[in-house]
Amino acid sequence: MSTVGSTPDVSSPLAPTGPVVHIPTATPPAQLVVTAFGITDKGKVRPANEDQFLIAELTKAMRVWQTTLPEPKVQVGEERAHLFLVADGMGGHLAGERASALAVAAIENFTLNSFKWFFGTDGGEAKKVLAQFQSAFTQADAEITETAAAHPELRGMGTTVTMAFQLGAQLCVVHAGDSRAYLHRQHELHQLTKDHTLVADLVRTGVLQPDQAAGHHLRHVITNVIGGPEAGVKVEARALQLQDGDRLLLCSDGLTEMVTDETIAATLDVERAPETAAKKLLERANEGTASDNITLLVVGFDANPTGS
Repeated sequence: MSTVGSTPDVSSPLAPTGPVVHIPTATPPAQLVVTAFGITDKGKVRPANEDQFLIAELTKAMRVWQTTLPEPKVQVGEERAHLFLVADGMGGHLAGERASALAVAAIENFTLNSFKWFFGTDGGEAKKVLAQFQSAFTQADAEITETAAAHPELRGMGTTVTMAFQLGAQLCVVHAGDSRAYLHRQHELHQLTKDHTLVADLVRTGVLQPDQAAGHHLRHVITNVIGGPEAGVKVEARALQLQDGDRLLLCSDGLTEMVTDETIAATLDVERAPETAAKKLLERANEGTASDNITLLVVGFDANPTGS
């Protein structure tokens, strides 16, 4: 049976700003095969889709200008890393879509031109990855704020960003807003990110009970985004070790407003192929009113049976 994991009050050196969860652990495999699938839909009410997502692979490449050897002009190394991202724009049609697109483009540009990922994958290196992507979020925030200041019709635009970077068995999660990252492991679903909303803050401080949050009229008031009416973003970050069989879900709140954690866990339990799982979850979300855009991506991490 699929269950939702607990959230004890303990700290972790690799989760300096994110929620801490009990996640079953084992020795990570030497190699993981990564499969992923993303999907987005405007839902049944919104006239346009302001969400964006990204699935990308990073490789070491060498472009050969001249050589006496009979070899390809472009050679790619064996090491692979992967970047996964979901962004949910806010600020109305065009503004929200522009904000989410600017954030994705800014993080892509950072990853291509500034990000240093050719190093080991122990805990110390994970902290370096987290720090770099925290800087990328800050740069994206500044770019969106500057663009909005130059274009009055875009004032106040902003976007959530929830992203994950995988290298080997190391997963780094960086987040701002109310989109979410989940890890599904050994039949349990663990939420890896906090919701940066007014209602979630009230629940965390004990002013509201968890069962009062779902239908609260202020549940969509976001307290922390990239861009928005004021410059500055608080970046949540954590890192963890991946295991054989893990499934990662990144999604906008268009999914979690319509589909419960229990249904998400049960779906990921049954549908092990990322494409099938993603399509099934979208179908579940659209069974209701689906008043918001729905975006999600599912990533599978499975041990390479050959070890090669």
